[in-house]
Amino acid sequence: MDVFGNLIAGFATALSVNNLLYCFIGVLLGTVVGVLPGLGGVTTMVLLLPLTYSMDSATAIIMLAGVYYGSMYGGSTTAILMNMPGESPAMVTTFDGYKLAKKGRAGAALAIAAYGSFFAGTVGVIGIMLFSPVLAKAALSFGPPEFFSIAVLGFILLSNLTGKSFLRSMLMVLAGVMLGTIGIDPIEGYQRFIFGQVELSRGIEMSVITIAVFGLAEILSNSAERHSKADIMKVSVKEMYPNKTELKRSILPMIRGSLIGFFIGLIPGPAAIMSTLASYAVEKKVSKHPEEFGTGAIEGVAGPESANNAASSGAFVPLLALGLPFAPAAAILLSGLTIQGITPGPLFISQHQGLFWALIASMYIGNVMLLILNLPLVPVFASLVKIPARILLPIVTVVAFCGAYSMNNSIFDLYLLIIFAVIGVVMKLAGYDPAPLIVGLVLGPEMEGALRRGLVMSKGDFLSFFTRPISGTILALAILYLAYSVFSSLRGKRRNKEE
Repeated sequence: MDVFGNLIAGFATALSVNNLLYCFIGVLLGTVVGVLPGLGGVTTMVLLLPLTYSMDSATAIIMLAGVYYGSMYGGSTTAILMNMPGESPAMVTTFDGYKLAKKGRAGAALAIAAYGSFFAGTVGVIGIMLFSPVLAKAALSFGPPEFFSIAVLGFILLSNLTGKSFLRSMLMVLAGVMLGTIGIDPIEGYQRFIFGQVELSRGIEMSVITIAVFGLAEILSNSAERHSKADIMKVSVKEMYPNKTELKRSILPMIRGSLIGFFIGLIPGPAAIMSTLASYAVEKKVSKHPEEFGTGAIEGVAGPESANNAASSGAFVPLLALGLPFAPAAAILLSGLTIQGITPGPLFISQHQGLFWALIASMYIGNVMLLILNLPLVPVFASLVKIPARILLPIVTVVAFCGAYSMNNSIFDLYLLIIFAVIGVVMKLAGYDPAPLIVGLVLGPEMEGALRRGLVMSKGDFLSFFTRPISGTILALAILYLAYSVFSSLRGKRRNKEE
């Protein structure tokens, strides 16, 4: 049976009343937990695993997958409205989404996030359907030296997203790397830098720092300002949605973000957040108005939001074709399949053809459901910015504390939340941007693990990282870009002195 015939058969299964119901439950739960900071799609999927024992295999996987990609939709809502990412990948959406909300374009930003998510989800599903075997093999051709080189290039490319001082950005990246070394050593398994605190042995939760330095720090800063009674403008429902100019400026970022996200989703590691960072950097580089980024550029919402949804689809490729989960959520889906007595791998598509195509069809349907679910709620969400600060800020603070606590049910995480929130305020006053800190925290552990595994492979010969063709080429590009950035920074300082 050809691809089209298989897809029709998949839709016949996915459109059954039972599967439709559980698909809707999955995407609805995913959206809700994506909106609430700290809960996350992975936690929700783990909680739902026991329920899948009594379900049909197709129904169980359709529901769990719905939670996964649904949480990517919801994460942008609080990022845009409150500067607090519901999911870690939505951190990048705060750069311009929150600024757009402050300019009265919250509805436009929310709608563009929904459009981008829908488009990227569709592109991702097509990618899974057509290219699973080929792309999965390409992802596996990379060894530890290549992953180390990619991480180094990512450090240099993504460290200065906001275009501020290169030196300050690199200092923040290094601080993030240092924080990433706290906890259990990934290779030898001993405890590092825990200073007698057993709670630190599991490492510092990235979501805690993200909520603290972006969300809670913003709340503390706003609380220190005097809020007068603002005049709330009457805005029609029509004005809540993006205008023609905003839509036109968003089309290419959505396409680029979808492609970037899907291919990064094939690589082991935190693909969703890496793809959003990469997409933002690309959009800023190709934009005709780079000075608008960080002040409310619609491209800064369209690209990253498309990228994180495409990355979530890309993670399905190595999972289904090779049985390798390259992301935490993919590992939970693998558990769900195992519970049903199904082993993903090279024979999965041929042995469980009906399940594979039912999952593909359900992802098409789920994306449509999410668009229908989210777009009518844009005016409701956008109206939240009209709530007076004295009411909204305490509510957001409670949500932040509940989200941070729910990740590990740990009071210690609340202490960390407060500490990093204060650090975030100090960074803001001193002119340091928190985004590079998160870059270091995300890429640091990945780079360390790849470096040490690569050195083990080469028996301590670091030159092997340069002699391997792919790894050497990527490292050469990283060094050239670093030299260019340093030269540009020095030239800019000299020009400022002359002026």
